[in-house]
Amino acid sequence: MPKETRTFAIIGLGAFGSAVASELARFGNTVMGIDQDEARVAKLADALTSTVILDATDEQALREAGVDRYDVALVAIGHDIESSILATMNVRVLGVDQLWVKAINKTHHRILSKLGADRIILPEQEMGRHVAQRLNNPVVQDYVNLGNGFSVVTMAVPERLKGRLLSSLDFEHYDLRLLGLMRGTEFHPCETEGLELAPQDKLLVLGRRPDLRSFGDAL
Repeated sequence: MPKETRTFAIIGLGAFGSAVASELARFGNTVMGIDQDEARVAKLADALTSTVILDATDEQALREAGVDRYDVALVAIGHDIESSILATMNVRVLGVDQLWVKAINKTHHRILSKLGADRIILPEQEMGRHVAQRLNNPVVQDYVNLGNGFSVVTMAVPERLKGRLLSSLDFEHYDLRLLGLMRGTEFHPCETEGLELAPQDKLLVLGRRPDLRSFGDAL
């Protein structure tokens, strides 16, 4: 069965919007990029399915571009809060199934929430937390915040644990759940018998942040 893809309209092709659009296209999705800046649009013309130069504060222009026919719209307009709000209102009126919006600050976030955005992103804050997590504990390679205090964390296995059995690590003591282990591009389920740890291995662990931090410190 072929992989199901979705259609995405990315409004605002600055650094953030361009990165999102390019990655979505690389994954094989149908992606339309929209911006007022001709140079930004031209830069992504070959990478995306389609690109359009228009003012997203103009509802009719968005409608004529066919934004209402896309599954997901991301409003990624930079530091112009007024334009971001107007574009968000227009996309909401067009009835796109999912609306994601980049926020600049908490006030902007509150306004977008009132407008009915399905997901609001504060990229600098999210990246700041991500960097702090890695700086705080060098074994933490990556993490995904699941909400309600829970995260999935990728932890590097330190050299001193080389040869130790995966089953010997006490996750229950820290109220954590081991999801599995990555060795290169291979995934090993946590139930794998007799699996010895190697320095390049990465543990995928689910739990609350304080428990993950305590385990990481002990690791």
